Amino acid sequence: MTAAPTPRPPHYWLMKSEPDECSIDDALAAPDATVPWTGVRNYQARNFMRDDMQVGDGVLFYHSSCPAPGIAGLARVASGTRADPTQFDPASPYFDPKSPPDAPRWLLLDVQALRKTRLIGLPELRARPELVTMRLLQRGSRLSITPVSEDEWTVITTELMTLG
Repeated sequence: MTAAPTPRPPHYWLMKSEPDECSIDDALAAPDATVPWTGVRNYQARNFMRDDMQVGDGVLFYHSSCPAPGIAGLARVASGTRADPTQFDPASPYFDPKSPPDAPRWLLLDVQALRKTRLIGLPELRARPELVTMRLLQRGSRLSITPVSEDEWTVITTELMTLG
């Protein structure tokens, strides 16, 4: 009899969403506080979802492309990946005519919002020396999904979220 594989410890992620498309409030108001994370159109971000993200992983829910960008809540990965239907919808801004239904190029997974937090903006994140290597803070970093180290997660969730 083969032993079951040992589950890996949770990983942590920062996932950006434009609040006019899906804010932390929208996610919390959704059924089971769960939303499909549609519209990812970057191969590296897609590969993080496909290859590295697992149910239960922690998520920093980040509002982007808005007047006050920053971490707005905590969430968790709530499903494995599946085809993102927006790639097949000609009316969607995420339509991809080169993605065939029998071999979809783009994926989504479900994210379950856990709670709204105070907004933690870039200046506050940059002011913490422990976060100097955080991917979000690197020059030219524009990915919608980035890994967060356990140490970065701890600083943000136990220190920054309790301030103010």
